[in-house]
Amino acid sequence: MEDFHIASIVVSTIRNAPVLMFAAMAGLFAERSGVVDIGLEGKILASAFASASVAYATQNPWLGILAGVGVSVVLAMVQAFVSITQKGNQLVCGIAINIAMSGLTFVLAQFFFHEGGRTPDLRDARLFDIVLPGTAALDNIPFVGWLYGHVIGGQSALVYLAFLLIPIVHWVIYHSRFGLRLRACGENPHAADAAGVSVERTRYLAMLVAGVLCSFSGAYLAIVQSGFFLRDMSAGAGYLALTTLVFGNWRPLHTVLGCLMFGLFGAIQIQLEGVDLPLVGQVSGSLIQMIPYVVTVIVLAGFMAKSVAPKAAGKPFVKSR
Repeated sequence: MEDFHIASIVVSTIRNAPVLMFAAMAGLFAERSGVVDIGLEGKILASAFASASVAYATQNPWLGILAGVGVSVVLAMVQAFVSITQKGNQLVCGIAINIAMSGLTFVLAQFFFHEGGRTPDLRDARLFDIVLPGTAALDNIPFVGWLYGHVIGGQSALVYLAFLLIPIVHWVIYHSRFGLRLRACGENPHAADAAGVSVERTRYLAMLVAGVLCSFSGAYLAIVQSGFFLRDMSAGAGYLALTTLVFGNWRPLHTVLGCLMFGLFGAIQIQLEGVDLPLVGQVSGSLIQMIPYVVTVIVLAGFMAKSVAPKAAGKPFVKSR
């Protein structure tokens, strides 16, 4: 157990959480407006592929992030058109996007790069970690040096953005005019329409925001965590993000706590690989990889009955005459 370090778990938790945080916040905006966003997984994969490809081609991670935003927004608008304008089944539309992007990204990666469906390593095109001023001076101070240099500092810009978005999203949802209209459209769209709120316009704006936020999740996977794109590299992150919405009862702060919880279990999973546990020995890697998904089942079983989703979520809005 000497290889099991709490400090490493804390740092890994912080670095694992943004993938879920961006996707969960995207799903929060979509579902608060009344659109069930099952397509988070597909948008994460598409933006990861676009980000990695453009970053490699230009050797500029910021252009890669912009490419990921563009692709994710296009998919979000397609999803919005089918779900909002055409009154299509939101679940079927989202699943179709997930399946399509799982196959299409692999085919395009193979076509452009010929490396078995993945992109080349980004190396210098990855997003670098930010070293805060004074890190070297504080490095030798116990705990303070670690906290300042590796927890508060030593993270990429997208990690800081993920945590900066927490108070911003909370304020937008609960203290802005747009947030009020968003919640009204998700709870009682007919009442919102009677009050002069354009339900379709509000839902389209929510899906636009969701597309932008979800793209950061894919970009983080490809440009920060992995340094390349690999087929199905999201590994169910979009579905886990939906689970955190259930856990957080569709509230921003509680949802982020769910993301941190899954980030913690992901960090523990990494730490347990190759470690000899008392009375057990080394645990199979396959069993360790099951941890986040077992936790998902437990969370859904324990919190689904207690969570109250927006009442109009998943229901197409048909204007009263």
